[in-house]
Amino acid sequence: MRQVDTLIIGGGIAGLSAAARLARHGETVVLEAESQPGYHASGRSVTFCHFGLGDGLVKALTAVSRETFAAPISEGETPVAHRHPALHIARADQAAEVDALEKVHRALSPDYHRLSGKEAAKIVPLRTGGEAATAFALLDPNGFKLDPHAMLQRHIAALREAGGTLVTDARATAIRRDGGRWVVDTMDESYATTRLINAAGAWADQVAAMAGVTPIGIQPRRRTVISFDGPGDTDVSAWPFTKTIGEGFYFLPEGAGRLLASPQDETVSEPCDASPEEIDIATIAWRIEEATTMTVPRIAHRWAGLRSFAPDERPVVGYDPDAPGFFWLAGQGGFGLQTSPALSLAAEALAMELEWPENLKRGGIGMQDLEPKRLRERRSA
Repeated sequence: MRQVDTLIIGGGIAGLSAAARLARHGETVVLEAESQPGYHASGRSVTFCHFGLGDGLVKALTAVSRETFAAPISEGETPVAHRHPALHIARADQAAEVDALEKVHRALSPDYHRLSGKEAAKIVPLRTGGEAATAFALLDPNGFKLDPHAMLQRHIAALREAGGTLVTDARATAIRRDGGRWVVDTMDESYATTRLINAAGAWADQVAAMAGVTPIGIQPRRRTVISFDGPGDTDVSAWPFTKTIGEGFYFLPEGAGRLLASPQDETVSEPCDASPEEIDIATIAWRIEEATTMTVPRIAHRWAGLRSFAPDERPVVGYDPDAPGFFWLAGQGGFGLQTSPALSLAAEALAMELEWPENLKRGGIGMQDLEPKRLRERRSA
């Protein structure tokens, strides 16, 4: 049996970003059930950093994280983020939603511009007539297109540099409490630790149940993405990440003249290796053609991933109040990559009982906003 200071179950962005920090405090091992890190949600995410997701807490975490993405990188270091504009569009009946999002941008991204539908249509081919017409838009020049592979690899490098280990093909087969330690068995080895981090994404509640810890109600939801050719010989590389406010769709440049798009589906699912459904593929093609002047004659690629949500749709970071040493790092929804710098900082502070980071304080983010005990209190109320 191998004794380690911190054992993390889950090699997605949540587990690896936290591991890169926690490895500086003691021997840290990350167990990934699949053959490669980020196999499920992290590796299938479109990963664009913007303020159109989540409530005020998620937006504050995004703002803190964006400081990291905007920071200069060292010479020879692979960039993980590229500045790229974000365009949020809305119909005429969504004026109130536009006003609410504009307040967010005014506070967190002062370089934004409010546009009319016709002004937005000069940037991307939006329809300005009909029921699905764009009437209002917000353009944020300070969005960031993220590279999930580069992000994962940077964290793996930091983990290894600090003496930590990533073990793939290491699915937990049993978890038990042994005195003051947690013991996790895999097919090849057993690990003992006083600090067990549950960063298993869609499987987080299953990991908790295996450990005899009460689940917190993590709900996986399927999200579908397609890739298709842009219109004619048009160079789409400079097009902004374009997203409807509320239900609808988003699209953004992929490269080689192609666009990525999603119907923003949130179909409840069991934890699984998700695959796209034909109805969701048809829905995104129809929504794109209804709201823009583009057609989707052929779909080049299609895939799906699971986004995992806590009952209040906020991330869960902290020790379980009823299970000593069992630490939740779950519920990152569709914002896990864009909030990972802030959430890993919070995870480090809470796991190691450090002073709460100043940049989280400045962002109005408190540890009580993230800790799992809020969900226990909500359930008992």
